[in-house]
Amino acid sequence: MKEKLLLLGDQAVALGALHAGLTGVYAYPGTPSTEITEYIQASELAAARGVHSRWCTNEKTAMEAALGVSYVGRRALVCMKHVGLNVAADAFVNSAMTGTNGGLVVLVADDPSMHSSQNEQDSRFYGKFAFVPILEPSSQQEAYDMMGYGFDLSEQCGLPVLMRITTRMAHSRAVVATGPVRDQNPMSFPADPANWVLLPVNARRRYNALLGQQADLEARSAASPYNKYTDGPRRRRGVVACGIGYNYLMENYPDGCDFPVLKLSQYPLPKELLRRMAAECDEILVLEDGQPFVEEQLAGVLPTRCRITGRLSGALPRAGELTPDNVKQALGLEVRTGFAPSEHVAPRPPALCQGCGHRDVYEALNRVLSGYTDYKVFSDIGCYTLGALPPFRAIHTCVDMGASVTMAKGAADAGLWPAVAVIGDSTFTHSGITGLLDAVNSNANITVVISDNLTTAMTGGQDSAGTGRLEAICLGVGVDPAHVRVVVPLARNMDEITAIIREEIDYRGVSVIIPRRECIQTLKRHAREARDQKKSNEA
Repeated sequence: MKEKLLLLGDQAVALGALHAGLTGVYAYPGTPSTEITEYIQASELAAARGVHSRWCTNEKTAMEAALGVSYVGRRALVCMKHVGLNVAADAFVNSAMTGTNGGLVVLVADDPSMHSSQNEQDSRFYGKFAFVPILEPSSQQEAYDMMGYGFDLSEQCGLPVLMRITTRMAHSRAVVATGPVRDQNPMSFPADPANWVLLPVNARRRYNALLGQQADLEARSAASPYNKYTDGPRRRRGVVACGIGYNYLMENYPDGCDFPVLKLSQYPLPKELLRRMAAECDEILVLEDGQPFVEEQLAGVLPTRCRITGRLSGALPRAGELTPDNVKQALGLEVRTGFAPSEHVAPRPPALCQGCGHRDVYEALNRVLSGYTDYKVFSDIGCYTLGALPPFRAIHTCVDMGASVTMAKGAADAGLWPAVAVIGDSTFTHSGITGLLDAVNSNANITVVISDNLTTAMTGGQDSAGTGRLEAICLGVGVDPAHVRVVVPLARNMDEITAIIREEIDYRGVSVIIPRRECIQTLKRHAREARDQKKSNEA
């Protein structure tokens, strides 16, 4: 039955996938993509259909598991944030070489302005690099509709489809009209199994076939219901509006534009539509949230006489999010001044929660390391990254998932001592285990602190893959059992903790300290759930 729902962009994606006959969603939590998987996990339809929705250890394992679902003819969704695609890149790029059997959509949520990320990379470049179709919805309704369209496109072309959204699309709400719910695909196997065995003889054949598909993919983009060319009488300037950029354009022109507009939501670039605009307009303004993906390509597509403006020309900011206001300014419209922040409002930078175990870990580290010279603490991505800020100022690096262990090892190889790595339990299982194995194999003189709060706290308290297994993992990769130490990070245990840290720093080799205490936020939630359950039982 059709209904209208008020949904986040992430929720629209999730519901669209379920209604398209999804068999499994595979993901590692990462803002702004997390709510997609959480919506499916809470869905009654998903539960009734047995849709797989358990969190994966990292984005690469998610991509590979989804590829396995596709291999047997069923539909899979992979979800990640933009930097997660770096982790999944090996499997993602090669999935274009194997092709697909069942529909496979790779949903990537980019984060312009870096609200919770290390960089501003634009995932459309990955899609172009892999030679696969790219979808970019301009509204929550399109985010819902595109899921069914994307799965169909994947099966028609025999390729994975990259669907790219950005933070504002993911985390803003709009009314979405739902459509019919299709059944899951029956199991089936690839018509040509050799495509999935990427020996050089097969890979060369598949690569030529992939290149041969590009003209068809471009033709599909030109005919796509999501790419729309609207003419207009004023032709001094035309606008190419990509994804959410079209939404922002129409906010400024609610009654419609009087100049040519190309709404662009499916790639590769529909070159003939772009050449049409270039033939009719003196200037083309490109509105795209992220990097100048389209703007850069237009220089090689359009006649040189046509002026191209956008992020590269300075018409729009080179960095940061696209907004209705900077779109308005690029269009030469009046921008109204908003409310200025009050000088009496104190800034409130993020901080570790009161009662967080990471606080006691950093307090202990600072106490111990103050007795050494030339020490460095290499950290990682999680709540504990806030240890770089006052009052602790306890860490010196944060680069990418898992880098703490390997950077500490590299620094120790170069002669640094003490070299300490601080990594969270979820990040350790995501990308830290192999670094620890490297350290063990070379007997690096490092101390690794795996701060275990029993969850993936930074993204809202999802399950952590290593819960209850960290000691076994460390022993399994070869850490000396005498130097795998577990402590409880509480103020009353500070003397014990600092003594253990000092002992392990002074040990010449690989040592692991695991401070273990549940995240204060999940502890409160579990206590509340227990109280509610008790009341329910008593009633």
